[in-house]
Amino acid sequence: MFLKGMTMYQLVKILMAIGSCVSIGFGIWHFFVPKAWNWYSYIDARATELIVAIRAINVFFSLSLVLFGMLNLLFVYGGKANRYSIIVMLAATSILWLTRLVFQILYPQGTINPLLQYGMLSAFIIVNLCYLISLWIVASQKIAN
Repeated sequence: MFLKGMTMYQLVKILMAIGSCVSIGFGIWHFFVPKAWNWYSYIDARATELIVAIRAINVFFSLSLVLFGMLNLLFVYGGKANRYSIIVMLAATSILWLTRLVFQILYPQGTINPLLQYGMLSAFIIVNLCYLISLWIVASQKIAN
């Protein structure tokens, strides 16, 4: 079995690495999404404030994904973070990804292509599980008095 001989801490490190790398990847990719998908062609060119707002939101979102991914990696691999800080970071990251998952279920993106729609859904589920399982493991650890 894959988990045989693996400690819970090692499992958390692996799951957080997967979730964080995917978060960073989505963040970097999202910097290029507006141009790749020609977002602004769908907006009236006279709506300059809307174009500026969408650009700002996308940059903020993309940078947030990259930073959350990097911080999670630093917290779990840096050896300087305590249990509380890891729980707080995992909780925040889990809430963000859970929100994205719920939106993909209720208001799916990529409906033009079922492979894209369900590929996104699958990715969001996997990333969410990586973070939620890690959060559960870290939060359920017994603390020595």
